[in-house]
Amino acid sequence: MKSYPPKTIDVYVTLDQHVMKGYFNPHDPAPIYKRQLNHHFGLYIMENVALFKRYDVIFYKFKCANDMDKQYAEPVMYAIRRHFNELKEHKIKNFEKYKRRNITMLIASILIVTLFHIVLPLVLTSDEGFSAAVRNSLDIFSWVILWRPIDELVFNWNPHLAEINLFNKLATAELIIIENEKKATVDNSALRVVA
Repeated sequence: MKSYPPKTIDVYVTLDQHVMKGYFNPHDPAPIYKRQLNHHFGLYIMENVALFKRYDVIFYKFKCANDMDKQYAEPVMYAIRRHFNELKEHKIKNFEKYKRRNITMLIASILIVTLFHIVLPLVLTSDEGFSAAVRNSLDIFSWVILWRPIDELVFNWNPHLAEINLFNKLATAELIIIENEKKATVDNSALRVVA
C-alpha cells in the first residue's frame, strides 16, 4: 500500500473586533475565553478539516490587522481548544458506551445460542422432520443473533476513533498569527496592449 506524506490543513480566522462577535454565542455573557462557540463558526472549522486524514497537521492561522486585534488571539484560541476538548470528551464517552453495549449484546447472544444448542438437542432427539427443521432454524437464528454485535465490534469502531483523533488534533493545533497582511495590488500598466 502506498503511503502519502502528511499534509497541512490551515484554518483561517480573522481577528477583527466586528467579525469576532460572530464567533461566539451572542447570549453568553462570559468573558471571551470562556464563551461558547457559535454553531456556524464550529461548522466553518469542521468544513475546513473535512478532508482530514489520520496524520495530517492542522494549523489555526489568525489574521490580525493591528496590535489591538492581536490581543484577542489567545482568548479566542483558548475558547476553540476548550470547545473541541469538550467534544472529544463527549465522543470518548459515547465510544465507551458503544463498546460496552455491543460487548454486552455479544455476551447475551452467545449465552442464548449456547443455551439453545445445549437444551434443544436433549429435547429433540430425532434427525428427521420437525426436529431437523427446528435445528436448521436454530442455526439460522444463531447467525442472525450473533451477526450484529460481531459486525459492530469488528468493522464499525474506526469512525469513532477517527472523530476522537480529529477533535484531539483540533484541540491541540498550533496557532500562527499573521500580522499586518496587506492586499496585493495589480499594476494594470503592465497588462496594457499596445497596437
